[in-house]
Amino acid sequence: MFAGIDFGTTNSAIGLIDGTGAARVVAHAHPGGRSDTLRSVLAFERHRRGADGRSLPLVGQEAIAAYLDGDGECRLLQSFKSYLTSRLFSSATLFNATYTLEQMIAQVVGRLRAAAEAETGGPLRRVVAGRPVRFVAEDGKVEDDYALGRLRQAFAAAGLDQVEFEYEPIAAAYYYERGLTRDETVLVADFGGGTSDFSLVRLGPGRARLNRPEDAILGTAGLGLAGDCFDRRIVERGIAEFFGKNTGFHSGDKLLPVPDWVYGKFARWHQIGFLGTASTFRMLHDIRRHATHPERIDDLLTLIEHNLGYHLYRAVEAVKVALSQADEALFAFDYDSIHLRRPVSRAEFESWIAPDLAAIYDCVDTLLRDTALPAAAIDRVFLTGGSSLVPAVRRIFARRFGAERLSGGGEFVSVASGLAYRAGEVFAAA
Repeated sequence: MFAGIDFGTTNSAIGLIDGTGAARVVAHAHPGGRSDTLRSVLAFERHRRGADGRSLPLVGQEAIAAYLDGDGECRLLQSFKSYLTSRLFSSATLFNATYTLEQMIAQVVGRLRAAAEAETGGPLRRVVAGRPVRFVAEDGKVEDDYALGRLRQAFAAAGLDQVEFEYEPIAAAYYYERGLTRDETVLVADFGGGTSDFSLVRLGPGRARLNRPEDAILGTAGLGLAGDCFDRRIVERGIAEFFGKNTGFHSGDKLLPVPDWVYGKFARWHQIGFLGTASTFRMLHDIRRHATHPERIDDLLTLIEHNLGYHLYRAVEAVKVALSQADEALFAFDYDSIHLRRPVSRAEFESWIAPDLAAIYDCVDTLLRDTALPAAAIDRVFLTGGSSLVPAVRRIFARRFGAERLSGGGEFVSVASGLAYRAGEVFAAA
């Protein structure tokens, strides 16, 4: 069985090669039906324990359902992939059970493996797995070897001890290549939850005649921003003000700002829960008594007390998705005493993400310059990944290469499918 695993920041998927040589992704059952992707999240419930007394995690959509239905005795973890470069984050303790980062990742990868084995009826021990072009830490340092070593350990913990890694945009290129009847020079742009990755590849029938498959790869580039970053911009620029950002409180005869570090935790929704400490609650209750907008501090306290980070970001994501189709969307958030409404225009959103769009443009420009390929030499630009649907992202490539050369598809499954095709090449030749 040839299989490819796309372990992603937000979603994960596993692709298989069937008897016809075509790739397909394994569907996952969940409370809402079935999906081609598995959410890369874990939920820990206080009462759900194994024979050894350790908390047993729920995985994927089941984890989200448990969190949404929970009564506060449930902890949700996500974005493990973004911590692979961190030398400070090694584990998390939940309800007296400690899980290393590698063990968390192994839970998601193990679920993918189990789904594939259940469908095929055979054991799965070797896969081709995806990886970003660059593993970049928060300080901008490239941590490829360190992150890849941790990822390999995680796959081994999931029972996959024969793993070959492939760049995610190269995998997407193999997916695109299946429809080609002639050779093309293709720029592949893969926009995930945590990274944006690019590759220049020569694809088509001629690739099979190369002595080494890697000779088809002309160049790669990547940077550590994508869909999650766009969500954060909406929160930082359009939503955090409803929770007291840029407001003040009176201290004696001085008007002081609400501490900005509080809103730094809004950068990732799961970090909002980290504000739920006794010292932070004491500080915010004291600020609320002297605040210029006490109702906004009330909403902030409710957000923290009820651990509503996921709910908030789900509403934010809905706005982002809606703005891919409309010029304006309504942010709506209702929970307990919180009732927020704010129209967000596409023009506003694009102004908020303008620095990120510029970074994407510069990354692509650097790739072209490093490979000495002019834009006119690119036959096709293949855009994939969820954020490839953002109109402002597509415009970057339409302006540079021409709208007629753009194509897309398989936004959430192209990498897993391409990895499966690559597995067929790697392991069939072994």
